Amino acid sequence: MPPRDIVIRTTEEADWQAVRALRLEMLRDTPLAYGETLSTALDAGETVWRARAARGTTPRQTSIVAIDGERWIGQMGGYIPDAASGPLLVGVYVAPDHRGDAAGISRLLLEAVEEWARDFGSTLRLEVHEDNPRAIRFYEKLGFTRTGRSREYELEPGGLELEMIKPLR
Repeated sequence: MPPRDIVIRTTEEADWQAVRALRLEMLRDTPLAYGETLSTALDAGETVWRARAARGTTPRQTSIVAIDGERWIGQMGGYIPDAASGPLLVGVYVAPDHRGDAAGISRLLLEAVEEWARDFGSTLRLEVHEDNPRAIRFYEKLGFTRTGRSREYELEPGGLELEMIKPLR
């Protein structure tokens, strides 16, 4: 159960400005972790941000945020790229000052994504850049294991995106 002042919820179109602000924070904090550049995100217009915020209200994708009072402190999303691959965890972020805190923001967000994902499969997948050992350790701590599969990272500096998977219970 989250502490009284932490809210975990899905996003909706009206949240577009907060979704934009959090995404820009994410990209500034760890640019390697997302398949988008800060420049691209800064150039996106209101229509794009409204559509991103509305992801929390569509069945085959989700966008879940953690809010501490008025401040948005974390986000995780998921979507179904295709029927064969099942749910994919994306857009994982917790503000630096809330990482590893007693409230367990990352676990609360992941539990919400897992609840959504159970409707679409028995596992939850993700991809993480090979040069992001902090994230790899974080995912392993949350029960993800490497599958041995990878693909090329499409942005600079290149490298590989490693696939990890977690069974859903």
